[in-house]
This record gives sequence, C-alpha cells and structure tokens, in this order.
Amino acid sequence: MKIVIVDYGMANLRSVQKAFEKVGASAEISGDPNRVAEADKLVLPGVGAFRDAIAKLNETGLSDPIRAHVRAGKPFFGICLGLQLLFTRSFEDGEHRGLDLFPGDVVRFEDQPGLKVPHMGWNDLKVRKKAPALEGLPAASSVYFVHSYYVQPRDAKLAATETDYPSAFTSAIWHENVFASQFHPEKSQKTGLHILQKFAGL
Repeated sequence: MKIVIVDYGMANLRSVQKAFEKVGASAEISGDPNRVAEADKLVLPGVGAFRDAIAKLNETGLSDPIRAHVRAGKPFFGICLGLQLLFTRSFEDGEHRGLDLFPGDVVRFEDQPGLKVPHMGWNDLKVRKKAPALEGLPAASSVYFVHSYYVQPRDAKLAATETDYPSAFTSAIWHENVFASQFHPEKSQKTGLHILQKFAGL
C-alpha cells in the first residue's frame, strides 16, 4: 500500500516522512500529479498561508488528483493547512476558495484579552467521534498546535475532536475515508505517532 505525501512546496515534508518511518510505514514524497493520482493513501501536510497554498495546488495540477483520491474513497490524511484546504473558503488575507470537499469556512481566532494568536504549543483533545485513526488513544491526550486560523465545518458532525482555546474549536475531522487534523501529529510525540500508525494500517 503506497503512501504519498503531497509536495507543493509548503510543508516540512521530511519530518512527516520520518514520523511514518518511525511507525514502520514507508511514505514517498512527490509533487507529481500522476504519482499523487496513483497513491493508495494520500497525506496533505502544510504550513503557511491558505492563499499561497491553494494557488500552488492549482498551478501544479495537484488539486484535481487530490479531489479524485478523496472522492474515490481512498484513505486521506490532512495536516494543519492540509485540513483547512479541504473546506469551501478561507478568510485569511481576503477570501479564497479551497478544494471545497467539505462545506465550511476557515476563520481566525478572535482577539481576546490574554489570548495569544497564533495558538502555539501543546493542548488537549476531546474526542467527539471514534475515528479509526484515534482508536486506542488515551482519554487525556495532548498534541502540538501552531495556527491562527481554524475550520468551522457547516456540518458539526464532521468534528472528530475538539480543543479549547478558550472556546471549543474543531481540531480534527473524520468522514468515511478522510481524517484531517489542525494539530501536527509529526510533532506530537507518542500521541501523534499513534495516530499516524493507525492511518498507515487502514
């Protein structure tokens, strides 16, 4: 089963690849739309601005094979910006259309006294839905975040986990073959490796 990590120039791809290696899974990094189309399992990581990311995906011809992969029911894992890109639109630096695989918006944390934006560091997960990638996870699990924007799915049932900052936001989604997290599993030590191992074993 071939895992392909999508390379569109906006992520620390090697750290994601090394995390899969740690759990005994081989993952190939590729920016070739044909290799992405052939993948059994696809991982879309990302850091940086939504506008730049969706522009890169469109320019490089990667958007269509990503959509086709998801719609074919093949396992998909989105990380950080790779979660946000799945939704209809983002309001980061204007309004930008995403891959529109799920209805919803990407919005910024509201300015509040004492609240630092970006949300950076360790925070807890509250499991809302027993996704296969979360199976066997300890109840009090912490993961690593770094983001100023978060997803607001139109369908609240998409949320697999929520995290408080200070109000609850959707920190991971799960729908059929798609699991995507706002947190970085590759930086989340045992918890993150557990989630990647579960995905690799699907």
